[in-house]
Amino acid sequence: MTHKIAVTGTGGGVGQSILKSLYNTGYEIVALDGELLGTGLYAAPISYIIPFANRPEYIPTLLQICEKESISLIFPGMDAELAKLSQNRDAFKAIGTTVVVSSPNVIELSDDKQHMYDHLKNSGINLPFTSPLQNITYKQVKFPIIIKQMIGGARSKNVFLVKNKSEWDATISQIGDKADNYIAQEYIEGEEYTCGTVNLNNECKGVIVMRRTLRDGDTYKCFTENNIVIENAVRKVVETIKPFGACNIQLRMREDIPYIFEINARCSGTTAARSLCGFNEPKMIADFLLKGVEPKFEIKEQTILRYWKELVVENDIIQTLQRDHHLLKSNSTAL
Repeated sequence: MTHKIAVTGTGGGVGQSILKSLYNTGYEIVALDGELLGTGLYAAPISYIIPFANRPEYIPTLLQICEKESISLIFPGMDAELAKLSQNRDAFKAIGTTVVVSSPNVIELSDDKQHMYDHLKNSGINLPFTSPLQNITYKQVKFPIIIKQMIGGARSKNVFLVKNKSEWDATISQIGDKADNYIAQEYIEGEEYTCGTVNLNNECKGVIVMRRTLRDGDTYKCFTENNIVIENAVRKVVETIKPFGACNIQLRMREDIPYIFEINARCSGTTAARSLCGFNEPKMIADFLLKGVEPKFEIKEQTILRYWKELVVENDIIQTLQRDHHLLKSNSTAL
């Protein structure tokens, strides 16, 4: 029996990274996205246009597709979908589909940076000092400091590195009446890392550590490292919050101490890079949930450089998807 796995958000980097990791694994892939020109829709054998997560028909449409296609697993590829999918896990389970998503409590914790800090600060985990922006003045901070959204935010959008009082005043003015959704966070000077984890049955089954270079908020270059200090810190985080499936931890190193500043309870835009280094999160999760195979991996220390790749799609294929909201066996080249 060939299991079908659906991936949402395949027009974006996370969804595409999951798709790449599942190619040539023996699973049949179904790509889902809300945009007609979502790239991943044309790089999978089966694809569907679906409503956006904020639409009332989002969950009913997904359930209909999962039942029609006999989907075994769904991997979410967008933050906006996580809460909705988490809240409706039982509805999917009733039709035989497992959504690889954490509990609503874990989703809320990972999405709310202040909540994360308050929850973890007494757990022996090193975190940069974090405070609601409204509760602090420039006299109480040590510059430079980070000001960013408390809830949501991605790819370094609405993130400000503030170096002095004049920049503080300018940032406060720019944020305006939205200050209640912003935090002030201690700036950690040092190398930045993105770390992937696989979590099943309330147990961390594996960690990969990657140092990274950013461009426009996305990982541009990454380097696998064998760093037991970081690995232990990451394990402590996931063993404390207990996510399900993949969970991405971002941190910076200062004086050989890892400081956790971001948790994403999902796969990452670097999931495909990790797969190339021997740590294939989607496949390990799928093999465990669908075949009962314990996660196994052998991480290779290597460098991953990212580059654009063109995807040619014939216009009649786009027209078919636009008309039917469904595409079978696209002729496009895989990502």
